Amino acid sequence: MTAPANVPVRLTDRKRQAIVQAAIGEFREHGFDGTSMDRVAAAADVSKRTVYNHFPSKDDLFAAILGHLWERSQSLAPLVHDPERPLRAQLLELLQRKMELLNDAGFIDLSRVAMAEMLHTPARAQAMVARLGEKEEGVPAWILAAQQAGRLRRGVDPHYAAHQLQGMVKAFAFWPQLALAQPALTTAQQRRVLHDTVDMFLGFYAEPEATPPSVPKTKATAKAAPKPPAKKAPSGPRKPARA
Repeated sequence: MTAPANVPVRLTDRKRQAIVQAAIGEFREHGFDGTSMDRVAAAADVSKRTVYNHFPSKDDLFAAILGHLWERSQSLAPLVHDPERPLRAQLLELLQRKMELLNDAGFIDLSRVAMAEMLHTPARAQAMVARLGEKEEGVPAWILAAQQAGRLRRGVDPHYAAHQLQGMVKAFAFWPQLALAQPALTTAQQRRVLHDTVDMFLGFYAEPEATPPSVPKTKATAKAAPKPPAKKAPSGPRKPARA
């Protein structure tokens, strides 16, 4: 049976959430090496022992932050390719979901934590990149289905095409906010980026629409068809009749 919606969150869960949120701030401000479990405990207003009860090490704590990032990314229901719907409408819906995530301030904060550590520790970065890439498997799957349906060019790696598609969006709605602290895009800016991205993608990858079959002639169409004009005799002087 499903628990009632008004059931309060357990104290241990609230403390865990407080630790994670405090750790996000500490990692953002001081980096991985500069963050200590003591600082996290003080920021979360819990004891150091409580922090270690939830997270045995700083690596485990950082992994939990990344896990929170992945959960947010994977909370979007995947869009399945529908051969009956226009490609443009489906792509706009697919990218709109991504845009909502990229426009979330909490997602940007978590991404900064991950990216900062990736720059400082390449060994740890390899595992992060591999796991962060898992959240975007839905886009290559959609592209592959559209290719199999003959609606997108075949012979192109779906992951390559998906990277291009999402890269055009992130160039405006993720990297400037992440690296340059630029503000999130307005609704009008989001719309422009999405529509231009989809149009450019389809302009390169979409297969041309199939030529409609010719209409077979029927008796009705044959009767209605205009008759060709009668041939006229060649003009010129007549030959004189023989006597």
